[in-house]
Amino acid sequence: MKVGMIGLGAMGEGMAINLAEAGFLAGVYNRTFSKAEKFRKEFGVDVFNSPSELAASVDVVLICVSADEDVLEIVTRISGSIKPGSVVVDMSTVSSKTAEQAASLLAKKQVDFLDAPVSGGVEGAKNGTLAMMVGGNQQALEKIKPVLEAISSRIMYMGATGSGQGTKAVNQIMAAGINQAVTEALAFAEAQSLPLEKVIEVISGGAASNWFLEHRGQTMTQGTFAPGFKLALHHKDLKICQTMAKQNDSAIPLAEQTIENYAQLMKKGFGDEDISALYRLKHP
Repeated sequence: MKVGMIGLGAMGEGMAINLAEAGFLAGVYNRTFSKAEKFRKEFGVDVFNSPSELAASVDVVLICVSADEDVLEIVTRISGSIKPGSVVVDMSTVSSKTAEQAASLLAKKQVDFLDAPVSGGVEGAKNGTLAMMVGGNQQALEKIKPVLEAISSRIMYMGATGSGQGTKAVNQIMAAGINQAVTEALAFAEAQSLPLEKVIEVISGGAASNWFLEHRGQTMTQGTFAPGFKLALHHKDLKICQTMAKQNDSAIPLAEQTIENYAQLMKKGFGDEDISALYRLKHP
């Protein structure tokens, strides 16, 4: 199977490297051409001038971009050139409605569309250990599973189109709650003048242990917020969750609070920092 990658951002680049090293990647497209050209020189894959050129040359198109409108623009552009029988996999975080629209556009071309958002951050993308939640045609997923296994350590089929994005929304809401809990608790610990390194170490071995505490606890308490997952992107994702919650008449108060907190931080210029920058508000 020849695979093409659209989007070489913080997440997409790590995925593309793993695909290249596994021997699947035939070519890439990136809006900023210089980044794609650098990738070509390093890995010897083709660089395409447009998404449509890429789609015409491969069997599997992987997409990793930032927003709903970007996904729909790319799907529209590739729909005129993509070969029947191809599979398009969108690993962006967008709404379930956007996934359904994309699938409908490609179905007219006899092309399967899988909504397959991922979790695991930049580290997971680099290490090939992402968790992937997939909606769409299960047979299409099985056909291209070897490709996805090059970038993911856990691939879960969730159901019909949109189910992957629905599951990712659950993940993003949960991540917001964990962020609130960890930043609040560590600020509380610091206010008590407790030794934070020891607090993090002992709690990481108990019932309140979680990935965020283990991987971001030390850095946030030291005032370091290098992005693993940019705050502004989580804000964007939570706004999607907010819309979905209104449609489903669901209450997501912690996510709502996090949206407001992130907006405060973005206004102060911290949008490109890691989501652990929420600690700035808990411990000014």
